Amino acid sequence: MTIDTQTPAQIAQHYSAAMDSVNLINAGKPEGMTDADWADCLSRNKEHLVIMLAKDYWTTENLAPLQAASV
Repeated sequence: MTIDTQTPAQIAQHYSAAMDSVNLINAGKPEGMTDADWADCLSRNKEHLVIMLAKDYWTTENLAPLQAASV
């Protein structure tokens, strides 16, 4: 397994993108979105969080919100 080296700025960008997924999931289904589209959106964003949680470059970031939203 190779270690994925990222700069602090890159890690911050990845964390921000992951938090975008967390916020989208936690906000709930947007008005006007079909149930099928929402289910697809949830699935894609949860999978994104699972992938991000598997990364080995995290340092002091709080991963609890990512973990909670990924289930």
